[in-house]
Amino acid sequence: MEFIPVRIYAHDQPAGYRLLVDRVWPRGISKVNARLDDWAKEIAPTTELRKWYGHDPEKAAEFNRRYLAELEANPATPAFLAKVRALKTARVLLLFGAKDEDDNNATVLSGYLKEKIG
Repeated sequence: MEFIPVRIYAHDQPAGYRLLVDRVWPRGISKVNARLDDWAKEIAPTTELRKWYGHDPEKAAEFNRRYLAELEANPATPAFLAKVRALKTARVLLLFGAKDEDDNNATVLSGYLKEKIG
């Protein structure tokens, strides 16, 4: 299974299972145009972590560490992993709204899913 972080605002998006992984709905995107298969807001970083990070590049490494710790401690994680494992698709698009396409929760989650699911 392939996990691809994709900015929800991107025009050229590959085909795959469309999973929004942000806690808040992305501005300017209608629910119809998002064409989501699911919204996993319970697996997104907590509001406290998201606000602390503020997409400051100097905090990226610490954000990654803290978000991975949140995933491990999150009671919703086992059910989320089971749901992803059960998908009948080869590609999961981890949709996010952040402007930074390299340092964001979807890239962290992608690595986490590759480690846990393969």
